[in-house]
Amino acid sequence: MDDGPARFTRISALVEGEAPAQGDLGGRAGALGRLCTVLVREVGAVGAGLTVLVDNAPPLVVATSGRDAEELEELQLVLGEGPCVDAVTARRPVFETDLGVRGFVRWPAYAPAARALDVGAVFAFPLQVGGACAGVLDVHRTRPGSLSTGEVLEALTFADLALSILLDDQQDATERRPWEDLDGSMTPAELYQAQGMVMVQLGISLGEAMVRIRAHAYAQDQRLGDVARAITGGTLFLARDDNGDGTSPVS
Repeated sequence: MDDGPARFTRISALVEGEAPAQGDLGGRAGALGRLCTVLVREVGAVGAGLTVLVDNAPPLVVATSGRDAEELEELQLVLGEGPCVDAVTARRPVFETDLGVRGFVRWPAYAPAARALDVGAVFAFPLQVGGACAGVLDVHRTRPGSLSTGEVLEALTFADLALSILLDDQQDATERRPWEDLDGSMTPAELYQAQGMVMVQLGISLGEAMVRIRAHAYAQDQRLGDVARAITGGTLFLARDDNGDGTSPVS
């Protein structure tokens, strides 16, 4: 087994040498997407996804290995539960080796959705910057069971590489932000603006505004970013009695 620096060099070369998939955005977004693809292959997973945290904002999905992984990552943002959420809170890896048993107790909404997509185990690796968490790299497997020691080391190295890619050329944080050039991702400003608009419109707290936005996204099977953009764009208004399915779109 190679040591840390050698493993990092080897994995970096694998990601760099990975052929761009159809729809590859290039830049950091493309590199992170290829990282997820290589991770799935190297640790025998069925999916992988990366969410980032910026300025204490809600997590943002920036790269996944495929549609199912993207759906699971987005669902955690909507539900406010799942391995990514727990890893952010605990600032440590989260391993759930059997979603069909303990997972249903741990994440009563997320786990059934994951099982419906044939995911039996999930593992979340926080991207640590000192004492802060810059994001989380999730790994999904079909069969219940643990990762081997070697696979854990591999996944941790992929997380280190993802952090390196995210922070690349970030010498002056006042000029560039980690989410810039991650085309198609939702920015914290969009979600904060939507929260603020709902708070003012309905006369509720900022926290309750987020609950309303998440409830609508979940009930309507929409991405959180799409709902936020509809609110800020004036095409969606959440009614005072809205519980997720009582929205009033603006014509």
